Amino acid sequence: MQATLSDYAQVNSRTLLGLLAPRILIEVHLANGLPGFNLVGLADTEVKEARERVRSAIVNSGFVFPNNKKIIVNLAPADLPKESGRFDLPIALGILAASGQVDAAALSPFEFAGELSLSGALRPVRGALAMVVATRGQGAREREGPADERVHALNTGASGSEVQWVLPPGSAEEAALVPDTPVWRAEHLRDVALRFAPAPPLASSPSPSPSLSPSVTGWARLNPSLKSVMTAAPSRPPQQAGDLADIKGQAGAKRALEIAAAGGHSVLMVGPPGSGKSMLASRFSDLLPPMTLDEALSSAAVLSLAAQFKPERWGVRPTRSPHHSASAVALVGGGSPPKPGEISLAHHGVLFLDELPEFPRAALEALREPLETGVIRLARAAHRAEYPAQFQLIAAMNPCPCGMLGAHRTVPSASTTPHCRCTPEQVARYQSRLSGPLLDRIDLHLHVNTVPLTALWAENSGTTPSPSESQEVQKRVIQARAKAMQRQRLPNAALQGPHLEAHTALADKAQSLLLSAAQKLGWSARGVHRALRVSRTIADLANADRIEMDHLAEAIQYRSFSRA
Repeated sequence: MQATLSDYAQVNSRTLLGLLAPRILIEVHLANGLPGFNLVGLADTEVKEARERVRSAIVNSGFVFPNNKKIIVNLAPADLPKESGRFDLPIALGILAASGQVDAAALSPFEFAGELSLSGALRPVRGALAMVVATRGQGAREREGPADERVHALNTGASGSEVQWVLPPGSAEEAALVPDTPVWRAEHLRDVALRFAPAPPLASSPSPSPSLSPSVTGWARLNPSLKSVMTAAPSRPPQQAGDLADIKGQAGAKRALEIAAAGGHSVLMVGPPGSGKSMLASRFSDLLPPMTLDEALSSAAVLSLAAQFKPERWGVRPTRSPHHSASAVALVGGGSPPKPGEISLAHHGVLFLDELPEFPRAALEALREPLETGVIRLARAAHRAEYPAQFQLIAAMNPCPCGMLGAHRTVPSASTTPHCRCTPEQVARYQSRLSGPLLDRIDLHLHVNTVPLTALWAENSGTTPSPSESQEVQKRVIQARAKAMQRQRLPNAALQGPHLEAHTALADKAQSLLLSAAQKLGWSARGVHRALRVSRTIADLANADRIEMDHLAEAIQYRSFSRA
């Protein structure tokens, strides 16, 4: 015998597979038979534990739990894995709708996610912003159910074409940052259930929409001003404030970082300890152009997956600096189910790897493909995931195990400068921890020399502090990046194929210089292309339409790193 409409209900929700958010249809059927609560549909342990949370939350919210029925909850499609407590709220609403305590048809235009406490209070869920970003622009046509007529009738009863979200406090504020997305915040299961209460039996009009229902404490629609949020967001936390002017000397290193910021290039800094490599890297993010809306959404979505997004950091480029003991899984992502790693959490930001040769070899080699493609694809036996990884790599290393190789030559007047005592074999073994293919994918190889101690006080001594050097450099970077985007709609570091040939054309003399340098330094074709991209950025900084000899010559010197 087929169940009546009052015995069945469905609620819309989402799961997360990487940055994808496939729709999950939560079906609830109250059947006659031995009382029980069965949950099916490839649910993880966290999801199965929802049975106890939902039961207590419904009772403690003042509603009736159908203890005399056999409750069957299906999470469809059955072949998609489901994890976390995000399905607590939709499961509870499905049970209330199937038992007639909530209007099932009124739930159709909405999607729900939230973890329930035993008292019925809603708790935030991981990846709320990622879910909403993934469904941005999707309409009711995506929510077409299976062929079952009853399910199809409920789905097509949705009014409007936009997805509306009901989320807990904390998650709702994240999701509301996505433009043109209706987001409702509910603090308690009772708030949601009362908003979708069925119409009185004698009422001649259909149940009012949630926006027109009587006021319920803990229910509100969020309408944050995205512009004001981005304006109020600090460029850097106060405790990390710094400027390029704080770094004495190192004019060549500052110039290289300006080029890297303007073109989106990766950098490897090689120099002795205390030469300023870490200080240079810590100020690099201040040189980058402000994030666009799409970049801010994409970056925040990845951080939301790892529960590391903070609204006050909206629109601020992330900077990640993992310790050199980090594993390959921590660096590029992985696990079961796969989770994003440091390179994805640095999406549209900076990944700083200090003491680069000290990282595990497997972790460093895992960076090859993301540096080239800007994407990391994780494949496991039961799960597959793809995460964006368009980060700028800033790496630093010592030239040898003791770090003093060549230091005495850069500061000839300092007789007390320690000499390197490493053997040639030790130096070669240390530098060989970085493979040739990895070095080939880094655009700028920069030698950072030791600064004489007298320069720490001599520079700018007795003068009025100059305006922010980082801000001055950022202005030039923004102009150069805008020139590249207007010309080719992507940064110079991403130029490939026909675009690379069209926008890096060289005169005959410049071609001869490039060919001679490539043969003498043993470059691969990839190395030649990366030198062309860097020279294109140098020309943009000089506001030149064509790459000249001096632009190319400067680019060549940034790829002259050779092993000892």
